[in-house]
Amino acid sequence: MTPKTVLSIAGSDSGAGAGIQADLKTFAALGAYGTSVLTAVTAQSTRGVDAVLPLPPQTVRDQMDSVLGDFDVRAVKSGMLGTPAVADAVAEAARAGRLPHLVVDPVLVATSGHRLGVVEAVERLLPYAEVATPNCAEAAALTGGPVGTVEEMVAAAEALAARGPAFVVVTGGDVDADGESVDVLAGGGTTRLLRAPRVDTRHNHGTGCSFSAAVAVRLAAGDAVPVAVAAAKEYVTRALTGARGWELGAGRGPLDHFGWSA
Repeated sequence: MTPKTVLSIAGSDSGAGAGIQADLKTFAALGAYGTSVLTAVTAQSTRGVDAVLPLPPQTVRDQMDSVLGDFDVRAVKSGMLGTPAVADAVAEAARAGRLPHLVVDPVLVATSGHRLGVVEAVERLLPYAEVATPNCAEAAALTGGPVGTVEEMVAAAEALAARGPAFVVVTGGDVDADGESVDVLAGGGTTRLLRAPRVDTRHNHGTGCSFSAAVAVRLAAGDAVPVAVAAAKEYVTRALTGARGWELGAGRGPLDHFGWSA
């Protein structure tokens, strides 16, 4: 059977823990055929981001035209956009209906603390998102308020859902809720909490990228958003658990995308 095609529009991580590389691993692990559009090239490892080179908007458009003109893309995930001009190029395609089941991961700050995107760029794309997946720091940057508790996550998810996305998931991996990892899903007239055991590990580089990519795969397969989000959370929990004992790099290591440690 021909696999479903999913597209990632994101930056390159030379250490391969996040960005396009993490997205393609996630697509493959979950049985989808991954295609890619690069928005930027980073010099990056588990220790942090050393340099960022945004690509010209026309180069981003050319890549999208090539992929979308040939493949039957069933879902799209966007990650690091880098500049408002690149975001405009992606928003043009979304506005034209060329980016089905768009999952927007508003990559604003890397795990290392290096700023990879700007709020203005993400805001250009939010109205076209079927699902937006900010972490707490990104939700705080987008709403202008604190997001450090489950209650604040709920408020941020609902506020962002009112700005255009059909659904918003505020991921709470950085919030220790009594030993649980709690994500907040708002949309469709309801707000719900998704809970999983908290995985005690420093190897969490690319968690947000992998989560949003997994959501896109499940949407491509025909899942409703709440089902897709729950499946993605389960996948990331397994991937975090599998990599707990790994020693890849000197900093925050990558996830076990393929279940090698299962």
